[in-house]
Amino acid sequence: MESIPKVAVDGAQLVYRRIGKGRPLVVLNGFGATSADWDPTFIDRLASSNELILLNNRGIGGSTDDGQRFDIAKLADDTAHVIESLGIASVMGWSMGGFIAQAVALNYADRVDKLVLLSTDPGGIEADLASPNVWSELIDTPGTPNEQARRLLFLLFPNDVAESFYQQFGDIVAAARAQLSVELLKRQGAAMDAWHRNGVTSRLREIRVPVLIATGTEDIVIPPSNGLKLVNAIPGAWLAQVPHGGHAFMAQYPRELADLINTFLAVDGSALRPA
Repeated sequence: MESIPKVAVDGAQLVYRRIGKGRPLVVLNGFGATSADWDPTFIDRLASSNELILLNNRGIGGSTDDGQRFDIAKLADDTAHVIESLGIASVMGWSMGGFIAQAVALNYADRVDKLVLLSTDPGGIEADLASPNVWSELIDTPGTPNEQARRLLFLLFPNDVAESFYQQFGDIVAAARAQLSVELLKRQGAAMDAWHRNGVTSRLREIRVPVLIATGTEDIVIPPSNGLKLVNAIPGAWLAQVPHGGHAFMAQYPRELADLINTFLAVDGSALRPA
């Protein structure tokens, strides 16, 4: 059974989906993505062992906002308000959602049980960035929705599988792209740019909850070297590197990744916490 609650926070009304049973896991998607954009096999397998709270960030996917600029810390504040109703929860973030998840773990440590970071980086000058061409293709919105979908899928997946994903899901991705606000994407892009100027690298050692980091070895959007930077900075963190995985490797290996995450979340937290 799925419910779609709403919560009002500081100029915004946030919508989230709630599915599954078990330990609460707040799920944060990336740039221009909503709770409906996750690979369904990946989400269903996670929901078999956890209660998922799939949050739509302000201004996207039915969540509204006041049109003002925001940064990653603001999106983390929004997430913390949702977690407040749960008491405590684990948090999983992909890409930009991983930026938000790190900020939540640092700024609201008492509300986070465990942290899962997928295809993400610590921000600041320490982060390894995509090439300017890749970043431009990610944030720019020229062309028809189908042209945008094709361009996006060839960023998210290695070339030898991207065409297959486009043939299967291109029309679905195109329909989703057609619903996006260009103005909202610009505000999200500005928040990511600010993250890459500032970031949280210097604070990562403050994270005291168990952390699982996972990255695809063929990620061109957020280079997989960032996974090493994160695991070296966060005490006691786990790192999984997925061979041939692209930026959206959870759609390439949905069962394997979900099983890894479920195992991590099921382990007694006291056994994982850094000394």
